[in-house]
Amino acid sequence: MLGWLSNFWQNKQILNSDLPLIEGVKNIRGKRVLLRSALNVPIVDGKVSETFRLEQALPTIKWLQSKGAKVIVIAHIGRDENETLKPVYDVLQKLVKITWGGTLTEARESLANQKNGEVILLENLRQDKREVEAEQSLAEELAAIADIYVNDAFADSHRNHTSITGVPKYLPSYFGNSFNHEYQALKQAINPVSPSVFILGGAKFETKMPLVLNYSSTYDQIFIGGALANDIYKAKGYEVGKSLVSDVDLSNSEILRNPKIVPPVDVVVDGPQGVREVGPRAVKSTEIIMDAGPTSLKDLEAMIANANSVLWNGPLGNFEKGFTLGTEMLARIIAKSNAYSVVGGGDTIAAIRSLNLENNFSFMSTAGGAMLVFLETGTLPAIEAVVNKD
Repeated sequence: MLGWLSNFWQNKQILNSDLPLIEGVKNIRGKRVLLRSALNVPIVDGKVSETFRLEQALPTIKWLQSKGAKVIVIAHIGRDENETLKPVYDVLQKLVKITWGGTLTEARESLANQKNGEVILLENLRQDKREVEAEQSLAEELAAIADIYVNDAFADSHRNHTSITGVPKYLPSYFGNSFNHEYQALKQAINPVSPSVFILGGAKFETKMPLVLNYSSTYDQIFIGGALANDIYKAKGYEVGKSLVSDVDLSNSEILRNPKIVPPVDVVVDGPQGVREVGPRAVKSTEIIMDAGPTSLKDLEAMIANANSVLWNGPLGNFEKGFTLGTEMLARIIAKSNAYSVVGGGDTIAAIRSLNLENNFSFMSTAGGAMLVFLETGTLPAIEAVVNKD
């Protein structure tokens, strides 16, 4: 815990300063701008199924285009090196005038003949294994095709990858519109106005435990949902059946003793007896905990009704198995509140958008993992690569 606080305070200087933004650079007409965007969206049957990140990438692309810059958009998609950004291009070209460039090698000629205001999208960076290995040879090749580097990919900026931390070593580097909006909103979430509620769902408690412990001193109430709650039940000696649990052992953690930190008081389980709502002590060895129960949602509604600040990351239920009700109910509760609300995480955002509630939240982050890393440390590898490059 003390190590986390030490790292956080070391990054206070970054949090209290403004990022170098591309909008502040004069006369970029004719400049070759290498724009790292967050285009890693879900692809289903070869087509983009969720466009939120693409919509958030547009303002910076269009701004650079309007200023007459020669824009080269780079990004990744998925984890398989055979995956392609072609489906993303198919959507983007309907939203902005953009040209497909292919791989860096294939794009040499089109880049050489690129006109002012022209936008070219290159192929999935992860098709080159040097991207995830942070090899400088790729950074040098990318830097060689541009005059300026702009990072507008907050969602990818917790990764030490070539296009995130390598390229800034070789070019004047800045951040874009979307990145800065994320940065400013999450800075506000780090310092909430009381009464405040932090809701954390999803899985992998071992990666989120420091965040929970330290935000218990910042937020007035912390609700732990999703598979994370299963770890708390297990540590308390409750039966969790076949539910997903982490490798972490919380039996001696202050998480169990802190009255601010609470899991659902009832859950939805699935098993041989079908789907049923029970208290966490009544889960059977043959059942799986799938969602937060209705009483827990009523408790959350009471918390949020009086809150001035709400921070939410991660679903309350197992989305892959269709247990979306708890998350959707929570989205509706927050949407009707007057609190400053910041939300993030792919499933969380998808639920909000499916309900057409996005305009009822103060800020929706494109990030999941990067959001959590920033909240925990107060910075990201991408920020360090630009701000402390010298």
